Amino acid sequence: MRKEKSLLTRIGDAVAAAKDKTQEVGASLMKRAEVAASGAMREAEKTRTVVTRRTRAAKASVKRTAHDAEAGAKRAFGKAQRTVKSKARTVEADVNRTMGKAKRVVKSKVKAAAAGAKRTAGKVERAMSPKKPPAKRKPATARSALMKGVAKVKSAARQTGAAVTKAAKGAARKPAKRVAKKRATKKRTG
Repeated sequence: MRKEKSLLTRIGDAVAAAKDKTQEVGASLMKRAEVAASGAMREAEKTRTVVTRRTRAAKASVKRTAHDAEAGAKRAFGKAQRTVKSKARTVEADVNRTMGKAKRVVKSKVKAAAAGAKRTAGKVERAMSPKKPPAKRKPATARSALMKGVAKVKSAARQTGAAVTKAAKGAARKPAKRVAKKRATKKRTG
């Protein structure tokens, strides 16, 4: 019986040893599974972090690009506006300058016409005023004196009309450009 006991004890011991070994192997496998699971979780967390970071970076890049494009468009629009304003101001200044020039030209022509008319009126007035005949001459007849006076008045009126017409025509058209004449140069023959 002792032999049986010892055999049974041995079997019991072997079973206990196998049980312990199984528990150790199970614990080791469990530990390895836990390590693998935690590694996988760590890798998943890292991947999530990387994806999140890249998504944020891409979003920021797109925002920056859109903002830069918008700023560029605003700058271009402002520049175009300033250019248009500048051109409009330049055109307006040119128009004002040309108008002022034209007004001055017309004024000067009108003044010249008025001066001519005044001169002619003075001539008419002098022609109409009675003149003393020269002392040594024979006094003219009334008819011849009248004819001379009428002729002078007609002449003065014609001159006045011509001066006014000339001034009006001059004010209406631009003065012609004068072109410098080219001098004819002789070739020297040596």
